[in-house]
Amino acid sequence: MIPNDEGLWVVVPAFQEAAVIAATLGELLPVTSNVVVVDDGSSDDTADRARATGACVLRHILNLGQGAALQTGIDYALERGARYVCTFDADGQHDVRTIAAMLELAKTSGADVVLGSRFLGATEGMSLLRGLVLKAAIAFTRLQTGLPLTDTHNGLRLFSASALARVRIEQPGMAHASELLDRIAKERLHVVELPTTVRYTDYSKAKGQKLSQSVRIMFDLLYAAWSR
Repeated sequence: MIPNDEGLWVVVPAFQEAAVIAATLGELLPVTSNVVVVDDGSSDDTADRARATGACVLRHILNLGQGAALQTGIDYALERGARYVCTFDADGQHDVRTIAAMLELAKTSGADVVLGSRFLGATEGMSLLRGLVLKAAIAFTRLQTGLPLTDTHNGLRLFSASALARVRIEQPGMAHASELLDRIAKERLHVVELPTTVRYTDYSKAKGQKLSQSVRIMFDLLYAAWSR
C-alpha cells in the first residue's frame, strides 16, 4: 500500500456504477486508503455500495457530468492536504498497479502531470472503430496544443497539487478531457506519459464505450479547437 504520508488521493467519478463500483474499489483500496468516490447523481445504489467498501463517498444531488464530479473530488482531496491527486475511472478499465508507478515517476522526474498511455502500454478488447477515433484525437490534440502525447482521452491521470492550483476543470461534461490538455499546454506544465493497460469489458462497452463514446470524443475535439 502507498503510505498516507505520500499525500496521494485517488478521485473516482461514478454514475450508475452499482454493478462494478465495489469490485473497482476492492482493487483500489489495497493500494491507498485515500480514495474519494463522487457519485454524480446516480439513481441506483452506487453510493451505498461504494460506502460499504470503506471509501469516502460524496454525492451530487443531480447528474452534473464527469468533469464536475472530478473537480468536486479534487477539491475535497486538496482541502485535506493532498500533494498528488490521481483520477481513476469507476468501471474497472484501469490497472491499479499503474498508480504507484505514476507517483514514483512524478517524484523522480519532477513532472507536474503524469498521464497514463494505453498506446505505450496495452489495450484489451478495444474495437477497431474506437482505436481509429482515439488515433485521430491524438493527432488533433498534438496539432492544437503542441503536446507530443501518445494518448489523449485516458481517465488515468496524476497531478501535483501545485498543478491543480493552475488547472481547474470548468467543463462539467465530457469536454473536460480536452479542456485539461488545453490548460496543461497553456500553463506550460511539465507533463510525462507512462505505459498502462486499459481493459474494455463487456460492461464498459455496453455502458458507453461504443460509437456514442466516439461521438463524444469528437465533440471534445471541437471544444478544444473552439477554446483556443
